[in-house]
Amino acid sequence: MTTKRRQATVNRDYTPSNTDDLMIIKPLGAGQEVGRSCHILSYKKKTIMLDCGIHPGLTGFAALPFFDACDPAEIDLLLISHFHLDHIASLPYFMEKTNFKGRVFMTHPTKAIFKSLLSDFVKLSKISTEDMLFDEHDLDNCMERIETMNFHQQIEVNGIKFIPFNAGHVLGAALLEIEIAGVRILYTGDYSREDDRHLMAAEIPPCRPDVLIIESTYGTEVHEPSEEREHRFTSTVDEIVSRGGRCLIPVLALGRAQELLLIIDEYWEVNPRLQSIPIYYASSLANQCMSVYQTYIHMMNRRIQEQFSVSEENPFYFKHIKSLKSLQHFNDSGPAVFFASPGMLQSGTSRKLFDRWCSNPKNGCVICGYCVEGTLAKKLIQVGNVTEITTFEEGMKKPLKMSITEISFSAHADYVQTSTFIEALLPPHIVLVHGEASMMAKLRAALEKTYGDREDVSTTIYTPRNTEAVELYFRGEKKVKVVFLVVPATTNKTLLLLKVLGTLAQFEPSNDTNVSGILVKKKFNYLLLDSEDLAEYAGLPVTTITQRQVVEYHFPFSVLKIYLAAMFTDLKFNIVSDDARESIQVFDAVTIIKESESMLALEWPANTVNDMIADAVVASIIQIELNPSTAKSTELIFSLNHYICTSSKFLVIGSSCSHTHRAVPSKTQAPLLHSTCVVESDDARRDKERLRRSLLLLLESQYECVSVGKKEGTAADVIHVDTGTAKAVVFLETLDVECDDQNLARLIKNLCTNVVTSVNLL
Repeated sequence: MTTKRRQATVNRDYTPSNTDDLMIIKPLGAGQEVGRSCHILSYKKKTIMLDCGIHPGLTGFAALPFFDACDPAEIDLLLISHFHLDHIASLPYFMEKTNFKGRVFMTHPTKAIFKSLLSDFVKLSKISTEDMLFDEHDLDNCMERIETMNFHQQIEVNGIKFIPFNAGHVLGAALLEIEIAGVRILYTGDYSREDDRHLMAAEIPPCRPDVLIIESTYGTEVHEPSEEREHRFTSTVDEIVSRGGRCLIPVLALGRAQELLLIIDEYWEVNPRLQSIPIYYASSLANQCMSVYQTYIHMMNRRIQEQFSVSEENPFYFKHIKSLKSLQHFNDSGPAVFFASPGMLQSGTSRKLFDRWCSNPKNGCVICGYCVEGTLAKKLIQVGNVTEITTFEEGMKKPLKMSITEISFSAHADYVQTSTFIEALLPPHIVLVHGEASMMAKLRAALEKTYGDREDVSTTIYTPRNTEAVELYFRGEKKVKVVFLVVPATTNKTLLLLKVLGTLAQFEPSNDTNVSGILVKKKFNYLLLDSEDLAEYAGLPVTTITQRQVVEYHFPFSVLKIYLAAMFTDLKFNIVSDDARESIQVFDAVTIIKESESMLALEWPANTVNDMIADAVVASIIQIELNPSTAKSTELIFSLNHYICTSSKFLVIGSSCSHTHRAVPSKTQAPLLHSTCVVESDDARRDKERLRRSLLLLLESQYECVSVGKKEGTAADVIHVDTGTAKAVVFLETLDVECDDQNLARLIKNLCTNVVTSVNLL
């Protein structure tokens, strides 16, 4: 039973504005044919190749998939379902002769058999064709790059997740469940839902796929029940050898051969009358790979595992079967049973024996596996009345008198297995591959009839030819997951999968508060991060660029402090530790360092905000440089402010003074504006007192005779200024100047204006 989940929304009339929503499935082989399985899956700028085989009915470059219909450099991942040549044999060519740089995965048994299988293929290629696809050196290099995977192990490569499940069929065969951006694709490769003598049936993955790419080898045909076909098989072999004939059983070196060997060995064990008749298995490759079967008992079915655990005898150590390295060691006299590869009689040992024995009516050939178009085995079982054949090596015509019997032990799913498998998954999209065009058409028609009128499921079935692309559009609804936040659904049915991590997730914000950070897309997930967490959570290298700018400056550092204090609310005054230079830090961002008497250096971490602050600071420095008179007045007021801060009679704003004060003696010790010198809590009174005192100290610094008093005949507070040649009165309430000398009056008025400007900056 599969786990139900919300499926991605697919609209066949929808044309996406973003091509990332487009999924493309393109067979490069096994599209309306059996052989050279190879499929391209592209989605979200990720590309996967599924299997990489050759066509058993063709030779040389003609046997390869249509690799020119893809760009090998764009393929991120190559997954192999199992070790049969039509699924794996072009892998060394593709890895070593193209610019493919992706990663390759297969199961442990598949890799263990791969080297021996392809070495044998290379040897046969040297004999049968001049178009060598690859050599032993290419094969060795290929082996080094292949990675292994275990059943049910989830692996992630560049945002692509995949899990292999047991597929039956042969040892190590895998169903491949792939997930890209929340969309699941299940590729069956070759699979079987039927338990046999040593393999488990294919599993049904727990999650429903959005797309099922499934083999259609047998179309709507239904296999003979296993008990009946085993009985027919053993009876046919028994009949051939009992009449004194030789029984040829052409098999693939690995796969069904092991199943048939188990059956015939068991039959010989219970029939002593046959034990004098030899059984041969002529395949050096099978002998090399038999150790793999003997090793991976734990990956076989319960029957084999229990047999091994109880008797401690490995079932693949056969009692009545002998291995033959070559036909030179075979005494061809009398009845015998001979297993030989390849299984379709296209070449090799099985073809040599067939050519040798075909004219004797006592002999028989039992064809047990699937046969591809263009092979002799397919011709024999398809035509049925073949009377002569052409020998493979000599090219001579010979009569065909030996019996030909077809008993299907093919470990491919039949219609019953396929339909129940699909019913368990109910995928919205089914892509049929690995089947002849006629078989595909029959299966498609049967499935459409089954699911066409059902209201609980909407299924579309595709039967692409080689290089024909199936295009699907997915607008997956992604759930919002924000740590500590509840985010409402967004528009257009597209939700953002978002996680707040790192520094931003340390404190839970209250409702309706904003959380700001850097939005990072990582393998189809979205992370909201602080810049400090980019390296840890996103794996992104973080580089901080520190800007440094040097500016000419010819005034005391104190003047700049006054200017900046008027512009910015957050200032820090520090001493640079290495050489006791003064510095100002604005908003913990821009640091201004006094490099020398005529030079300032600005340093800040580069970003948009800091750059603007630095520009404002530089503008202030330039303004001071362009207005020296204002700067000098500001300098004087700052110096006077030192004295004001140290006076015990007056209260000033202390936050603007972080420096150390020294006492500055006044030229007069008379109580100054005594009526307002009491500590006031009112800001206006305090600012007024500060202004008046600053004005007094400035006038004292300019003129010899300055005093505070009342205007004669009034109660107005005034400052009397006597230059010796002229007298002036400054009204402290209004800062008006009364003087007969207009030049002196204008000069004192300007001083008053500068005092007001400078004190306001403070």
